[in-house]
Amino acid sequence: MTAITIFSIIVLVFSVVVHEVSHGYIAYRFGDLTAKYQERLTFNPLKHIDPIGSIILPFIMSLLPGGLILGWAKPVPINPYNFKNRKLGEFATAFAGPLSNIFIASIFIVLVRLSGNLGLSSTFIELSLVVILINTVLACFNLMPVPPLDGYRIVALLLPQHLADRFEYFSQRFGLLIVLFFVLFLWDPIFMGVISVVELLVGIKIL
Repeated sequence: MTAITIFSIIVLVFSVVVHEVSHGYIAYRFGDLTAKYQERLTFNPLKHIDPIGSIILPFIMSLLPGGLILGWAKPVPINPYNFKNRKLGEFATAFAGPLSNIFIASIFIVLVRLSGNLGLSSTFIELSLVVILINTVLACFNLMPVPPLDGYRIVALLLPQHLADRFEYFSQRFGLLIVLFFVLFLWDPIFMGVISVVELLVGIKIL
C-alpha cells in the first residue's frame, strides 16, 4: 500500500467524521441534544468509525484500480421531534453533512489556487488534490436522492407532502436497485465530471 493510498484513507476517515459531526452539531443548534448525550459531537474518530464503511470498504477499494476510495461513518443519532422548527431543522441537518465536505474542498481549492503566491510545495498541492477529490466525491455521493443518503431526505423535505409520500414509498421499495444502477452505470461519467469540475476550479490537470 503506497503512502498516497494511506493518506487517502486518513483523509476519508477524517472527512466522514466531519460530515457526521456536522449533522449532529446542526441538530444540536436546532434543539436536539441526542448526539451530544451520546458523545457524538466529537472529532475523535473512534466514536464514529463503522467497521465496514470506515475500514473494510476503503481498504478493499484501495486495492482496486482507479484510485477511488469511498466510505462512511456511523450515522449520528438525530431525533427530529426535538427540533424547535422541525422541517427547517431536518433540512438543515440533512444538508449539513454534504456542505461540510464542500467547505473542506473549497478551503483546499483556494490554497491550491494561491499556491504560487504562498510558496506551497508540489507535494502539498498533490495532497491537497486528494483532499479536494475525496470531499467533492463524498458530497456528490451523499446528495444522491436515495435512502439512506442525505439527498433522499433533502428531496423528500422539499416536495409537497403527497409527492413526498409517493417518493418515500418508491425510494424505500426500489432504493437498493437505484443505488446499484447508479454505481454500475452512472458513477463513472459522474466521477469524471467531478474531476473535470475540480480541474477547472484548481487550474491543474489531474488525469
